[in-house]
Amino acid sequence: MDETSKEAEEFELHKSVFNNDLKKLTQILKNNKEIVDKKDKHGNTALYLATATGRIECVCILLKHNATVNIKNCNGWTPLSEAISYGNRQMIEVILKKLKEQTRKSLSKRKESLKTALTQINDFYMELKWEFSSWVPLISKILPNDVCKIYKLGSKIRLDSTLIDFNEMKWERGDISFLFCGDNETMITALDNEAKVYQYVRTQESEAEIQDEIDILMMSDIVTANFSTKNVSFTQVQTGWFFREDKKETIAGQYKCDLYHVNGLTLEQRKRREHLNRDDLQKNKTSIVESLTKSQVIDPNMEIPRRMSLKPPPVKAITFEEYMNSEIGNYPALGRELVFKKSQKQLKATVAMCSDFPLCLETLLNVFEVIAPLKHFSKLRDFISLKLPKKGFPISIHIPIIPTVSAKITFQDFEFRNNIPDELFDIPDNYSLDETRFPDL
Repeated sequence: MDETSKEAEEFELHKSVFNNDLKKLTQILKNNKEIVDKKDKHGNTALYLATATGRIECVCILLKHNATVNIKNCNGWTPLSEAISYGNRQMIEVILKKLKEQTRKSLSKRKESLKTALTQINDFYMELKWEFSSWVPLISKILPNDVCKIYKLGSKIRLDSTLIDFNEMKWERGDISFLFCGDNETMITALDNEAKVYQYVRTQESEAEIQDEIDILMMSDIVTANFSTKNVSFTQVQTGWFFREDKKETIAGQYKCDLYHVNGLTLEQRKRREHLNRDDLQKNKTSIVESLTKSQVIDPNMEIPRRMSLKPPPVKAITFEEYMNSEIGNYPALGRELVFKKSQKQLKATVAMCSDFPLCLETLLNVFEVIAPLKHFSKLRDFISLKLPKKGFPISIHIPIIPTVSAKITFQDFEFRNNIPDELFDIPDNYSLDETRFPDL
């Protein structure tokens, strides 16, 4: 048996999708459902091939067998990326709904493990200081700073912040709190302490909201961005003119730290727009989102014109063997011809590691799992998930947030406490429910 025949046999699930053989596809999954997420040499799953070629019947069969939606191939694209590119609205809808369903189930599973992890450590109070800066002088003067207060009691966490949102060069100030109570069905509650309202962080959107999201996806660039850590290395910061030595620093008045430069940290971004028309290219995503939001606020009963499915691209005359024999990650376009650009940016970062800090890194990641709805915390979580230079705790981190803005984050005023009041984790009686207060949650 030659190599091509071996690959065809090994990836018969992929081949059945490629040939749109629904009977064969169903039979394979009936006999062995464990291979539903198997990747081929290009990092593509059968679901990815089904969306890229616009075979919605195959998509539905694979989703019925719980094919994972949020899997990237070797170029960073997912089945949802290809569904948007192909432009079939029905296919985008079933993929998006399945993605949300799988995300909800994953969050529910993580909630139990998170609750267990939190109960295994002592109760504490900690402050997290954010200092934003920019190499552009005028911008640097107007950037916000914030001190977040974090309380942990049993399986409960409360975070108080004055920085509600930070996105590109826009930010919203206020007085908000996030509550996580491991014993409640509702995972997270957001409080606006100035307006005296609260909102549960929703786990399920309405049908209208899903249709709005589909419109936005179909009108926007397909973007994938990730930190490339292949070449990351750490070098200790040096001090002294003639006799060089490793620089050390005392942070928060008591923690002695080793300072490191982070080398080789790269932000890779790919952007696709083969599915966009001329009008789309003249708009940006923000204006689309705002127009949809304003339409709903002005008249919630108003019927919003929906984006129509695109005309399918010409069927490609490519065989499965030709696809499998192509260079890894450089196979012929299966749907629309790609229109994309790739960019890379070297990021500068520093980190101060402390071996005496009373909190471990794993606990910190568990806390960040709770407060992930805050976008700037998501950036911080991604960074500290990297392989750090030594054992210890990253007590101070200087990382880029956007190309012109960086943030210095310092963990300070940490202490274990036995007297944290339980009322901190309750919604005050004089607060009212407002399900629209935080539209992004």
